[in-house]
Amino acid sequence: MKNYSKEQTRFDARLSKEQKQFFEKAAYLGGYRSLTDFVMLTVQERAVKIVKEKEQIIASKRDGQIFFDAITNPKRPSNALKKGFKNYKAFVAESKK
Repeated sequence: MKNYSKEQTRFDARLSKEQKQFFEKAAYLGGYRSLTDFVMLTVQERAVKIVKEKEQIIASKRDGQIFFDAITNPKRPSNALKKGFKNYKAFVAESKK
């Protein structure tokens, strides 16, 4: 488990007796040392997955906006791009001979 800080805080949760017994059973069957270890590791894994998914969506939306802006408001080609295109056309024409 990734430890984000050496400082520790407390997390309390209220749950029914049945939930606690069920979670304890899962912790035992899963080979965890304690219910706390089970809860912390399970929550950590799920949190990492959720954050990765949401960050990908955010990045994807941002990339989509950048792409859309580039298509709808294209910049004028630079001299280097014009020179590169001219060289490419010459190369293609030469390779067809």
